[in-house]
Amino acid sequence: MKKIIVPILFFILSATAGKAQTVIPAQYQELVKKLVASLPKENKSTNKDPEKQTESLIDFAKSMLGIPYRYATSNPKVGFDCSGFVSYVFSNFGFKVPRSSREFSYTGTETTLENAKVGDVLIFTGSNSRIRRIGHVGIIYSIDENGIKFIHASSGKAHGVTITDFNGHYKNRFMKVVSIL
Repeated sequence: MKKIIVPILFFILSATAGKAQTVIPAQYQELVKKLVASLPKENKSTNKDPEKQTESLIDFAKSMLGIPYRYATSNPKVGFDCSGFVSYVFSNFGFKVPRSSREFSYTGTETTLENAKVGDVLIFTGSNSRIRRIGHVGIIYSIDENGIKFIHASSGKAHGVTITDFNGHYKNRFMKVVSIL
């Protein structure tokens, strides 16, 4: 609907601007810019093969290895927290995903670890696995005979974007996996 409103608004504004005037007044230009900016982004990945899409997403995520951890941040120039990193990666491919790790629980389609695939989002408790409240997310990076590896922004030892084995520590914290792709 917004895609229809913008051209109509533009037409009305240009029609009322007068025949002699060829430039839309600055205040209306700003209004049109704001309206266009608020339109939802087109999903850039609609025509891609799912395997290529997943590969591109993982390659993009991997390009950010080593960017430092920074709480409540989703800017590669400054750093990422876990959900900021996951959100930034998926948003780059046109997906509307939450900014909060807790909200990822309600995004996508829940699946099982046995059916999980590369590109799915792992959801964990915070650092205390006894408190069963969502507090961390990461993207499945690889699945092979050695198990699952995931890429995430860690506040732990790596203190930045890193690739980690889905081992005992993270298995204890695991809550669910969701598929967004």
